[in-house]
Amino acid sequence: MSLRNVLVVLYDGVQSLDVTGPVEVFSGASRFPGRAGYAIRTVSPGGAPVRTDSGLTLVPDGDLEGARPGTGTTLLVPGGRFTADFEPRLTDWLRAYGGDAERLVSVCTGGLLLAEAGLLDGRRATTHWYACAQMARDYPAVTVEPDPIYVRDGPVSTSAGVTAGIDLALALVEEDHGRDVALTIARHLVVFLRRPGNQSQFSAQLSAQTARREPLRDVQQWITEHPGADLGVEALAARARLSPRHFSRAFQAETGVTPGRYVERVRVEHARRLLEEGGEGVAEISRACGYGTPEALRRAFLKTLGQSPTEYRRRFGLPHH
Repeated sequence: MSLRNVLVVLYDGVQSLDVTGPVEVFSGASRFPGRAGYAIRTVSPGGAPVRTDSGLTLVPDGDLEGARPGTGTTLLVPGGRFTADFEPRLTDWLRAYGGDAERLVSVCTGGLLLAEAGLLDGRRATTHWYACAQMARDYPAVTVEPDPIYVRDGPVSTSAGVTAGIDLALALVEEDHGRDVALTIARHLVVFLRRPGNQSQFSAQLSAQTARREPLRDVQQWITEHPGADLGVEALAARARLSPRHFSRAFQAETGVTPGRYVERVRVEHARRLLEEGGEGVAEISRACGYGTPEALRRAFLKTLGQSPTEYRRRFGLPHH
């Protein structure tokens, strides 16, 4: 069985973790005797060393101009800081040869490079949350999905910021070599196998603003720490020492979401974590997350994720022996 090729493009201002995170995942497959791993090669315009966004210097294996992605090659385009126009040698090369790769993968704002080269036209894609609006504005032929940590559309996969590149790389290794290999690599790197691609780029706490007033901040923290408690508006308002009407208005004004929507996000996030990591039954998880019944949890999952808790656990839960 031959090695699969991974070609990584480098450039000045590249985000170092966007490079090293996925490379660590792919290189981890070589630790399995009898299994084909990955031949990883890095290239840059002119073959010159590049200075990353954090100040590290990376020395590539060769010149971008001499590299040709083809059959069996995963082309990885990491994100970075673009202080001016994109490096024309890089976007011209991507436009000419990027479509020849068997799999085309971007991490973080690397998706903007793919979009600039026309490689995302007619496809669904994501990028780091702060660049999603820019992608949608500048590349109207791309269907931008700002929430997922990664999006796979045929041979093209795009991921959100930094650690999402590790999640996507683990998904590709699982596709190539199976769950056991990917799980062992994830454990070695002390990361989850694997956050599902449709998981939000934000936790519930990050997706909402933090309230300015201390009583409302305390309520946000209370919700996070007690998802199974009575989290109705009246109970939360009493905790904040406000009337229910005043509390609802103030909470939405300061966090950007209604109390009910915030509670739902926290509860679904908590239930996902229990389904991914634990062995509790769906009925027990329903009670722990404040849903009361499995049917209520099922409705929340179908509304939020488009799948039932049982389906979610089957796809993303850790194996239990």
